[in-house]
Amino acid sequence: MNSDSITEQARCRVALVGAGHMAREHARAFSQVPGTVLVGLTSRSQEKAKILAAEFGIPAVYGSVEELFKNTEADLAVVTVSVLSMKAVALACFKYPWTVLLEKPPGCDLGEALDLRREADLKQRQVFVALNRRFYSATQTVLQDLKRYDGRRYVHVRDQQDIEEAARKGFPPLVLQKWMYANSIHTIDYLRMLSRGQVRSVTPITQGKLTLPCIVSALVEFDSGDIGMYEGTWNMPGPWAVSVTVSEKRWEMRPLEQAVFQDRGERSTNSVEVSEWDRHFKPGLRLQAEEALSAAMGKPSNSVTLNDAVETMRLVHSIYKS
Repeated sequence: MNSDSITEQARCRVALVGAGHMAREHARAFSQVPGTVLVGLTSRSQEKAKILAAEFGIPAVYGSVEELFKNTEADLAVVTVSVLSMKAVALACFKYPWTVLLEKPPGCDLGEALDLRREADLKQRQVFVALNRRFYSATQTVLQDLKRYDGRRYVHVRDQQDIEEAARKGFPPLVLQKWMYANSIHTIDYLRMLSRGQVRSVTPITQGKLTLPCIVSALVEFDSGDIGMYEGTWNMPGPWAVSVTVSEKRWEMRPLEQAVFQDRGERSTNSVEVSEWDRHFKPGLRLQAEEALSAAMGKPSNSVTLNDAVETMRLVHSIYKS
């Protein structure tokens, strides 16, 4: 971190809640932002916490969220706990006047997400959600280019989930029952991200039992006139892929970290280079860290608000409520 010219008063103090894989990825990203200092860590696993603290030079490991805040007075808390622990830990964090960045999803279902939003609003806390795919360099390129076109957008999202594979990875039964919130949120968020306006209607096309091979599909219409198509392939092979088409151009991300475009009248595609940040960090996390730090320091930020993430959870619910 190159912060020699930055005074202590100008630094943003970042605390971590959780010590698993994502906590380490966030620590890598935040530690490389000039003007940032990692000031403390708390986790259910003290052993993992001490290992992570030693790796990134974090000065102290604390036994609770309360101790973490009172000893560090951090500006930003980054919460990376499990899905089933998220609500309780987030509520504990909302007791204190720091900015909070929650890993996705913000709760195991829409009900928990709404509870978190209600409490954050009640306590007037500034809360964001780490929907890092919005910060992929590929996504940013597509979003920037789409600003040039005024016509209707057609967004097609292809999702793939496998309950048996998720079970083998050790996810508990309750998370598996709500797997569309835990994992399909990654792709469904692109429907709202790439379309303009508010969701006007969700029309189911095909449904199925998610423990069996099936395809869940739905038409999503926005009040801007943009049209979204969601196709979720369950327990069968398939890609994660997103495309958005306007009259003059078509963009496609498959895999999501890479973008190619096809101009009208052409048959070939043109690729876009992935950013250096996305090559050296978990994609999206480095830019996301900068945006979260800007918000924590009271500066303009493109961070994804909890309210915005709740609306994506609501769309997940609308697609899968049957």
